[in-house]
Amino acid sequence: MKRIFQFFLIFITCLELSGQNYPNILPENNIFDEAIKSVKVARTDQELSQPIIKLNSGDQLHLVFDDLDQKDRYLKYTLIHCSHDWKFSPLNPIEYIDGFLEDEIKDYTNGFNTIQHYTQYSLLFPNDMLKLTKSGNYLLFVYDTTPDHPILTRRIMVEEPLAVGISGVVQNAVDVNFKETKQQVDFTVYSSGYAIRNPALYLHATILQNGRWDNAIQGLTYRSLKPGEFSFYFDNLNSNLFFGGAEFRTFDLRTLRNLSDRIVSINFENQINQAYVMEDMARPFGAYETNTTLKGACFWANYDFDSEISEDYVLTHFSLRCDFKVSGGDLYVFGELTDWRIIPDAKLEYNQETKYWETSLYLKQGFYNYQYVYVPKDSKSIDETYIEGSHWQTKNNYMILIYLQEEGTSYDKLIGSTILTIQK
Repeated sequence: MKRIFQFFLIFITCLELSGQNYPNILPENNIFDEAIKSVKVARTDQELSQPIIKLNSGDQLHLVFDDLDQKDRYLKYTLIHCSHDWKFSPLNPIEYIDGFLEDEIKDYTNGFNTIQHYTQYSLLFPNDMLKLTKSGNYLLFVYDTTPDHPILTRRIMVEEPLAVGISGVVQNAVDVNFKETKQQVDFTVYSSGYAIRNPALYLHATILQNGRWDNAIQGLTYRSLKPGEFSFYFDNLNSNLFFGGAEFRTFDLRTLRNLSDRIVSINFENQINQAYVMEDMARPFGAYETNTTLKGACFWANYDFDSEISEDYVLTHFSLRCDFKVSGGDLYVFGELTDWRIIPDAKLEYNQETKYWETSLYLKQGFYNYQYVYVPKDSKSIDETYIEGSHWQTKNNYMILIYLQEEGTSYDKLIGSTILTIQK
């Protein structure tokens, strides 16, 4: 009787968690509650890595985020399988999950000795309670009590144990029109142990620049075929070009006791920690400037206390001088500090008194990369060249993801990945 009841619970949960029954979410990174801050998913052994692990390897991803409201929550999570182009796949959860179809997030700790009270939640997955049986793209979905109350979503990837070989190069564009401003990503896939049939239909490639999904090139198909080799060299077709942009700007908030890299003022006002980042200049036509950065990423740390989870929150002020008129759109601070999204708080407003574009973000203590981007009115297109300029020499990271839908299956496997950087 008990086994029948358990099966019934799994069946009901399966119906609730079917990919087609998520009217409130899309398969993309999002945060649904303004109190949720500082979200990151990475490998447990690489804090700044992309959220990708090998299937059945024992590797885990670590999700961490803060709740500034400290509400009484009953947080749960599940994983939803997606296609290579991030649509919910037709698979039923019981086809790719071994164990419970949803589980609780039980690991949480309150911030210690901070002005801003918050609760930090932590999750290691996959785990003994919820394992994955198939590779591919997944949407990590966190919700409060039921899926009708979404908290956040994150894109993650699970790669096959046997990976195809990938070799490639990043260089300045072959097309002379973009030779100084764009980077070209060319690569070849070697099939290894896979029998790749009908590759024109079922073999796809995705290129990510610095982990961004808004400008990812998806669904690339090969151009030429040799036995066991699939070429993604596009020459002058410009199918695989990215603006190089500029090296990211940086600032350091790991201490509030003294000024650090590019922080010009720190104070405590209106019961809030406040910090001012050094004034920035627009540089759309400047020469390339080399700089060692985190490729737009950030991490959290506190030099002032040795205890864990002691990072406080700081209202961080940005100011940008732009010696040309900005029209037809808006300027935003952008990077992992804004979740790689265009968010209202990051929008800059022009200050007639100071003659600077200004905004403020409530950020956790740590080390940050950022840039300024332009978004045209009534558009979702992000232009990082409008303020920052673009240079072929910029040290960007490019992740190559190779997907295959094998004959007789209805889902896209992730059969290989690699990271390429610019060759100078």
